[in-house]
Amino acid sequence: MNRYADIVLPLAQPAYTYAVPDGLDIREGDAVAVQLGFRRIYTGIVWRMHDQRPDFPHIKPILRRLYGHPLVDARQRALWEWMAGYYMCTEGEVMRFALPQLIKPSGDTEEELLQRAYSPRTEAYVALAPDLLHEDCLHETMERLERRAPRQYAALLEIATADGDNRIATSEVPRRLLAADSATLTALRKKGFISIAHRERNVERGTARFQLPILSAAQRQCLDRIRKCFNEGSRTLLLHGITGSGKTEIYMHLMVETLAQENDVLLLVPEIAMTTQLIARLERIFGSRVTAYHSKLPLARRAESYLRLSRCTGGELVVGTRSALFLPLRKLRLIVVDEEHDAGYKQSDSQPRYNARDTAAVMARIYDAHTVLGSATPSLESYANALSGKYALATLAERYGDARLPHVIVSDTLRAVRRNERTAHFNALLLEHIEQALARGEQVMLFQNRRGFAPYVKCRNCGWTPRCPHCNVTLVYHKREERLQCHYCGHTESVPEHCPSCGAGKLLPAGFGTEKVEEELAKCLPQARIERLDRDTATSERACNEIISRFENGQSDILIGTQMITKGFDFARVSLVGILNADNLLLSPDFRAAERAFQLMMQVAGRAGRRDAAGEVIIQTGEPDHPVIRQVAAGDYEAMARTQLSERRLFSYPPYARLIRLTLRHRDREFLYEASAALAKALRGRFGRRAMGPVAPSVDRVRETYITEFLLKIETGASAAHARQVLRETVRTTLNDTAFKSVILSYDVDPQ
Repeated sequence: MNRYADIVLPLAQPAYTYAVPDGLDIREGDAVAVQLGFRRIYTGIVWRMHDQRPDFPHIKPILRRLYGHPLVDARQRALWEWMAGYYMCTEGEVMRFALPQLIKPSGDTEEELLQRAYSPRTEAYVALAPDLLHEDCLHETMERLERRAPRQYAALLEIATADGDNRIATSEVPRRLLAADSATLTALRKKGFISIAHRERNVERGTARFQLPILSAAQRQCLDRIRKCFNEGSRTLLLHGITGSGKTEIYMHLMVETLAQENDVLLLVPEIAMTTQLIARLERIFGSRVTAYHSKLPLARRAESYLRLSRCTGGELVVGTRSALFLPLRKLRLIVVDEEHDAGYKQSDSQPRYNARDTAAVMARIYDAHTVLGSATPSLESYANALSGKYALATLAERYGDARLPHVIVSDTLRAVRRNERTAHFNALLLEHIEQALARGEQVMLFQNRRGFAPYVKCRNCGWTPRCPHCNVTLVYHKREERLQCHYCGHTESVPEHCPSCGAGKLLPAGFGTEKVEEELAKCLPQARIERLDRDTATSERACNEIISRFENGQSDILIGTQMITKGFDFARVSLVGILNADNLLLSPDFRAAERAFQLMMQVAGRAGRRDAAGEVIIQTGEPDHPVIRQVAAGDYEAMARTQLSERRLFSYPPYARLIRLTLRHRDREFLYEASAALAKALRGRFGRRAMGPVAPSVDRVRETYITEFLLKIETGASAAHARQVLRETVRTTLNDTAFKSVILSYDVDPQ
């Protein structure tokens, strides 16, 4: 009987069917090499095996099986299928993002593909010969060597005692852990006393200490609540704990219970910057069980981690960003999503445009696992799910130990200007409190939600501002490099000496980013040691770790940063946090602006006073009476949630509706507008007032390509799956099968 296999390739295409050659042993989930088109060879995943011959004359055969075991098991494939359906993409697009680059090579020939394939690191492993595992034989051999070859005696003794516990070592020892030189080991091998094997390097898993932190009464009560909810059948639980309440300690206790049964744990964090401090804490508890996984790791290390985990049988603790969801954890039983409200969990720039928080909840069902969503400021979607009973809810309303909540001071920027109490971008009140904190030997964190030196430069004579030639956006001024840069396409250019428009004026910076804050603060406080943490300074994992380490060790006094500094850090000596421009957060044209402003300010405020002394938070704003500012000052999450949820219900926004954003792109603006008009007519014919648009986004041209957008609202009571199906059909008949098929269209389900 002829056999066939549906193969998923890392392309925005459906699965292709290939013939399985006689004698080739493959299974669903295997990685295989296949030819697509006339030349290109791709790595694909065997999705389905069957005996149904496709209805076309020539069927290409699978060329070869790659690796020695399946890369994607049945539960992973079920997750990929769900993601492809829900986020309106293909399984191939999920594969393109899910698998590390080095384990899905491609090439123009089969040989080229194999050359590009990842080759795991190999090393030598040394073991005693079987005869020497008997105590009498070993002692006799050791006595002879001690008299005749002392170096060989010392090497053999080291190998024989590698397991400790006063017994003969029966396991292999990595060559790199032995003190003996190569000549000595070669001599022992020639005499038949040891064997040396070369194979893929193992990760030594030391004994986990599991020295757990002692929980407070409130933490124990919260942990008991979580266990009770899970025992009663809840799959997903929202842990709402204020900043500094000790949510991480609760995570650790849940992790120990899971790992003790040799099951796997996945801990997700929204930012790579958070992993360093968190992993250090976890390694003190879990030892070498901890595996880090994120996009800043070297390609070889990501591939190595994926392949190793695909062979493991349980007991793994993985800490990573959203891409860690795709790792092959065979016995996954617990998923923890820390800072679950963070927009960093949403993949926005390419398919699959998924939200790791929501995907984790689906994984819990597929894997028969539990998911804990933790946050001091939960997303309104998760909070509404908890209030409705869809998610279980546990609360932690007091800080751990003797720590107290910080005192929040609202500093009126306009009032400071009128009274001449403002230096550069700092109100006199903030500068005074910074000086007092430094005098006490304490540390300060300053938050400005914009990197670079200035958002733009402007001619003081005619008002001309340089813009990106490829995007409809102003160029950001970076003073250290003396360059103007586009943060959308990466275009850079030097700063003109004179205005190209009028020829007379000089270009001056306008607005301010973290780089300018750093420079101006250094002028105000020349004795202070200042660090900056943003995308420009954290260019690599190492650079980011060094900045955080210096601040944590007290080698710097003030840390200035963007959103990267707001998430999850625990610095013992930070007593003051300054928010420099709260208005920039509040005035964003987004229905989530108030929620996100509250979350950001509360999160960064939580970095202050995390030990026995209450810290201070100073918020600089021109709108001190704004409701969100008052809610932050009072630390009143429930008030913010009530206000925003009532507005969302009134205007039919999440969590009371689902959103799908359609983005159309084309290099010809007029052609794009014609296509958008045609699609608008078709969408309104099927969805009525639920379809809004087309509109041009605030940045409507990127990399010489023009952009328009639509927004589709689907009531929570309606079938989202049916709406997605109707939407696909409408797009296909209006764009894909017409003269407008050159328009590039992308879907973003649940946009953030």
